[in-house]
Amino acid sequence: MARKEQKQKKEKKRETPLEFTASMAVVLVTGLFIITFNLQAFEIPSSSMENTLLIGDHVFVDRTTLAPASRYLGPLLPYREVNRGDIVVFLSPAEAGLYVVKRIVGVPGDRIHLREGVVYLNGQAQDEPYVVHAGGYNPYRDNFPAVPPGMGPNLTPEWQLIMNSYVDKGELVVPQDRYFAMGDNRDVSYDSRYWGFIPRENVIGRPMFIYWSFETPPGQYTKTGIGDRVAFVFRVIIHFFDQTRWKRTLKMVR
Repeated sequence: MARKEQKQKKEKKRETPLEFTASMAVVLVTGLFIITFNLQAFEIPSSSMENTLLIGDHVFVDRTTLAPASRYLGPLLPYREVNRGDIVVFLSPAEAGLYVVKRIVGVPGDRIHLREGVVYLNGQAQDEPYVVHAGGYNPYRDNFPAVPPGMGPNLTPEWQLIMNSYVDKGELVVPQDRYFAMGDNRDVSYDSRYWGFIPRENVIGRPMFIYWSFETPPGQYTKTGIGDRVAFVFRVIIHFFDQTRWKRTLKMVR
C-alpha cells in the first residue's frame, strides 16, 4: 500500500506539456526583458581603447546602471552616477547616431589639464596604468588646453568656438551634467580634447564583459562595400576557431 502511494506522488510531480511550455515562456520573456532593457551588444571598431578593448571585441553593455534619469527603470534595478574611471558607451556629440566608447576622466566640477601627455586632475598627476602611448609629440594633444584650439588638428568647429569659455587658469573645468572622456590609447584617440564634453543624456551604458573577440584588421568597420562585408563574413566562417581570441572570451571590461 505504501509503495502504491509513493508511485502516485511521483506521477503527480511530473510536469505536463502545458506547464513546461509556460515555464519556457517565462524564461524567454525574462531573457527578452533583460536583453531589451538591460543589455545591448556592441562591437569595437577602432583602436582608441587599446589595450583595454581591441578591434573585433564584442561586448555586452549594461544599459541600466548608468541610465540617465529619463531612462531610470525604478528602485528594483541598480543605478548610480557616472564616476571617474568608468568606461562608457555613448552617442557621439560630434556625429549624430554614432556610438562611441571611452573612459571617463572628469566629472562635473573637475579641473583638468595635460602636461607632456600626463593627465592632471584637480592639480594632481594621475597614475593611469591602462593608458598606452603610440609615440610622437603633438602640442595640442599632449598639453591640453594650454595650446590654443586653433592649433589643434581635427577639432569640431563648435568646440573651437566654445572651448576657451570653460578654461580657467590653464585648466578645463567640467560643467554640470557633462563629462570629459579620453581613450586609453591616448595618442590616437579622437575624444573630448577634440569635440568637447559628453552630455549626461548621451550616456548609453557601460561595457560589462567581452562575449566574443575576433582578430579584425584595422579599418574593417569603415568599409561599406557589399563585397568587403561578404568577404569578411567568409573570413569569420573559415577562421572562426583559429582567429577567435579565446582568452578574451567572458573577460570583464575595466
